[in-house]
Amino acid sequence: MQHLLEQAISAISVPDRSDPILSCPASTLTLLPSHPDPLIALAHSKLHTFPFDSVPICWRRLYTDASIAKALVLIEHGLAPPDADDTSPTAQKPKRSRSADRNFSNGVSGDAWVDEAVKVLDMASIMAGAAGREGMIEGILSALQSHLSHTGSPQAKRQRLDRVLDTFPVAKQIKESSKVPSIQYAIQSAIAPSMQAFENHMKTAQPLCIKDALTHWPAMHERPWSSPSYLLDRTLGGRRLIPVELGRSYTDADWGQSIITFREFMEKYMMSDVADPTKLGYLAQHDLFSQIPSLRNDIAIPDYCYTVPPPLTASGSAAEGKPPAAQLEEPLLNAWFGPAGTVSPLHTDPYHNILCQVVGKKYIRLYSPDQTDKLYPKGVEDGGVDMSNTSEVDAEAALEKLDPDYPLFRQARYVEIILAEGECLYIPMGWWHYVRSLSVSLSVSFWWN
Repeated sequence: MQHLLEQAISAISVPDRSDPILSCPASTLTLLPSHPDPLIALAHSKLHTFPFDSVPICWRRLYTDASIAKALVLIEHGLAPPDADDTSPTAQKPKRSRSADRNFSNGVSGDAWVDEAVKVLDMASIMAGAAGREGMIEGILSALQSHLSHTGSPQAKRQRLDRVLDTFPVAKQIKESSKVPSIQYAIQSAIAPSMQAFENHMKTAQPLCIKDALTHWPAMHERPWSSPSYLLDRTLGGRRLIPVELGRSYTDADWGQSIITFREFMEKYMMSDVADPTKLGYLAQHDLFSQIPSLRNDIAIPDYCYTVPPPLTASGSAAEGKPPAAQLEEPLLNAWFGPAGTVSPLHTDPYHNILCQVVGKKYIRLYSPDQTDKLYPKGVEDGGVDMSNTSEVDAEAALEKLDPDYPLFRQARYVEIILAEGECLYIPMGWWHYVRSLSVSLSVSFWWN
């Protein structure tokens, strides 16, 4: 651990000539090791001055490096014996009382220092995208994971209690399943089709349910994502921070967002049996696997994502008249994790998609691009946000209530499926889809073009 900390402080204290942080004021490098907090505040203000994709890289790098510097101080204080001399290479640290030292010392009165260090590093990933320090941050977090696994910390003891009840609740699943109509317009399915068979199917521009394609994923068996204790272990005892959507759907007026620990997310939203739609939390469309690479090792990109899809030919696509999405070098991975009742409203995506269901099940209804004129796409909303990939129609509402405002919606043709654990759904680019979780659900989407 000590060698890792020394390497990290050396890297951020003596940047090479190409380091983007050199575009920040020169005084920042002098302050970086010893006064990270004001630099974090400065960089934070800059992150909110520009749209994220326009933020100068130097400010993202400063936010990241200052966060790493702060985490290193916390870790070295936490690992040091209460009466140890301060000879660390990381910086001059403020003097603290013995009671504070006992609070931060290894395994004595708790591991609040670990909580804070993990929070600081995760905020660098979430707020600044880690800005080229992904490997360094992951290395520090992995070292903390190893440290905790070899100590009898209160958090570790608490984590062992999670194994007593290592299943997700089912009451919501029963309630949600009762809301799903019987499948009338089923999607075609195939058992682990060959690459050639899949490419031939793509020419039909129709969805496809792919069965038995995930049997080799560790997430399905030896490292099961259906185990709350395993997920807590992979997230540093639930300390890792995640962005969570609050509410049933992002089109609802009371929808919001928050950054919380994975443990809070699990306890408040995943392990609760209270079926209250106003108390839903959803980890949706988040690049969880860049943030937590250990979970990335539990899955594999389906080979189908390396096919060359045919061009979109159906008329009426929501993307019609817009430039095509940028060519992807590799598929884009996103995690979707939430309780029963979470909804993705009727929308389209700019890529072909294979949605893999790892835990639980979902109801999905899909409309071809040629049905767009019956689905009432939104336009550009206040603030200039283009919402034309999302329908104005609440697909969950009764048709009788929709008829006055959306009379053509009743005529729109669709196909539907209940996607079960271990199944994948191919969604062609431009197809509209509405999704409802029928149980605790963990899915991974793979976008490609």
